Amino acid sequence: MQAGLAGGNCAVQSQNGIVSDQIMDIPVARAGKRVTLQDSVYNQLRSLLMRGRFDPGQHLVVQSLATTLQTSTMPVRGALLQLASEGALEVLPSGTTRVPGVSLEKLEDLCRARVAIEGLAAELACSRVSAPLIKQLRHLIVDHELSSEVDGGYPSLEKNQEFHFLIYRASGSTVLPQLIENLWLQYGPYLRLVCKNMQAPAMGPLRSHETDYHYEIVAALEKGDPVSTRAAIGKDINRTVGLLRELLTPGQPPGP
Repeated sequence: MQAGLAGGNCAVQSQNGIVSDQIMDIPVARAGKRVTLQDSVYNQLRSLLMRGRFDPGQHLVVQSLATTLQTSTMPVRGALLQLASEGALEVLPSGTTRVPGVSLEKLEDLCRARVAIEGLAAELACSRVSAPLIKQLRHLIVDHELSSEVDGGYPSLEKNQEFHFLIYRASGSTVLPQLIENLWLQYGPYLRLVCKNMQAPAMGPLRSHETDYHYEIVAALEKGDPVSTRAAIGKDINRTVGLLRELLTPGQPPGP
């Protein structure tokens, strides 16, 4: 069934095309003087995609999204086309927009790119580490752990994203964080699988040791050790990718 937004507390389209009262727990940003309405819709949808709030292969219904985001259909259509141009969405010959599907081949490709680029950004951050940065990262780890225990998968993913991008922005590069965001956009459907399968036996290592590598990353940053920092970033990425490989292995279902 086609839907507007997927996930917990989300807007879903019923059989008669009416959006239900379950509106996703996201703030509806209003366009400011320098931000167009399309920019506002684009930023919200981009954030949701990066955080795995849409199913792989899910068709996005313009009217449902417009209703959920409290806007007209025109800025939604423009935002969807913009996201499609970035590879975050696909436009079918029928004109329907959908979230890309998942595959082992694409997962491996994304993993290689993420390890290389995110590792470089973290390595560069080593020379710009400050005591306030380390303190903030440690607080985010604690928040991440509490979020996992109390709030569940999606809030936990948000804390994970905050942690990583705080490091990448500290690299001093204006290019790398943007490249990493684009990779996370394409990785969004895989994060969706992580959340939907969090209680599966294959996800046991992630549930039990979700922030272990985050502690290792911070320790390496604090020492100013770029080699260890890059290595810890790679281990953090590869662990989740390894679990996803199990979910995507032929003969096993990609979702519950």
